[in-house]
Amino acid sequence: MNPTIEKLVGSNIRKLREAANLTQEQVAAKLQVQGCDITRSAVAKIEVGQRHLYPDEIILLRQILGTSYEDIFRIE
Repeated sequence: MNPTIEKLVGSNIRKLREAANLTQEQVAAKLQVQGCDITRSAVAKIEVGQRHLYPDEIILLRQILGTSYEDIFRIE
């Protein structure tokens, strides 16, 4: 994947997480409850574009953050 796009998507996720008043730890815990094997550190790496997202993580992040796929993948 394009590193620039990964950074933009990660930044979007960070902004959406902060808007939802959730910490990285809380997001990781909610993902774990839904069956994703993920740590707070992995969430931090996603937010800075250092880790790829898996499809199941994207689906659950959309639900947890109460957002749309368009908001997650906005690259403008």
